[in-house]
Amino acid sequence: MTKAVVDSVRAGDLRAAARLMRDLDDGVPAAQRSLRQLYKHTGRSFILGITGAPGAGKSTLVDAIVGEFRAIGKTVGVVAIDPTSPYSGGAILGDRIRMQRHYLDDGVFIKSLATRGHLGGLSRSTIDVVNVMDAMGKDVVIIETVGVGQDEVEIVKVAHTNLVVVVPGLGDDIQAIKAGILEIADIFVVNKADREGADRTRRDLETMVSLNDYEEGEWVPPVMPTEAVSGKGVGELVEMIDSHREHVFIDDNLELFRREKATVELFEMLKTRLLEEAVGDLERHGLLDGLISDIAARRKDPYSIVEKLVNHSFAANLIG
Repeated sequence: MTKAVVDSVRAGDLRAAARLMRDLDDGVPAAQRSLRQLYKHTGRSFILGITGAPGAGKSTLVDAIVGEFRAIGKTVGVVAIDPTSPYSGGAILGDRIRMQRHYLDDGVFIKSLATRGHLGGLSRSTIDVVNVMDAMGKDVVIIETVGVGQDEVEIVKVAHTNLVVVVPGLGDDIQAIKAGILEIADIFVVNKADREGADRTRRDLETMVSLNDYEEGEWVPPVMPTEAVSGKGVGELVEMIDSHREHVFIDDNLELFRREKATVELFEMLKTRLLEEAVGDLERHGLLDGLISDIAARRKDPYSIVEKLVNHSFAANLIG
């Protein structure tokens, strides 16, 4: 069954890919086995991350960017990270509604993921879904984050190029000074550039960029104005994205990116699996509730308990 799924996904079967993504998001073991086989067929897609505060028009901008990529014949995958419904635990599909004009296009695959409490703007299964789209042969995979603001910095770890979208009138110029989010930008986008204050926002960002010391040959983030609703400036933005892609795909830069992405993949999976295994083991032995009660009553401290839980030779199984 695993081979059939792998072959179908590599052949671009949309239904097979959609089922696999759903199962990965739900943590189905068979889906993980399929992804293991698919992983060697990844690493070919260009990954574009788009982040920014709520109300910046990210979804509309993604829709316009997809249109530009499709106009030059590129196939596109979109991973839209949506807020989690408090009732169903699923994604609130606002992003997909804004991109509905691409639904009948076989060259575009859109997948919404719920954050399910995962911080940093991404979903727990984002990397898995990106890898499936990569294995499908998508030329470009766009990740649109949930829009949580200053904490939304995880995307820099998984995307080749990161856009930070700001708009005038929402306090982005003030937020820009504070937020670590601005440190991840490869390109700044001042969206809704027809609004009053857009020129000031653009100047503030350009001033902020100019205050940084860049070494010779290092990429200097440009500030690009767009009006996503009308499409104005989006063509020029896509040209700048392509310029940054060429910069990243220089051998030394690409090797550094691949190592960073591999580090993230390994660490994220370790965090998830180790936590699941530790909690599951405690529950199977009937110890979890008692430990929590002891910690709450200060009879035991969590530091000593964690130290005992992780005091194993984890690398032993990989040696020899």
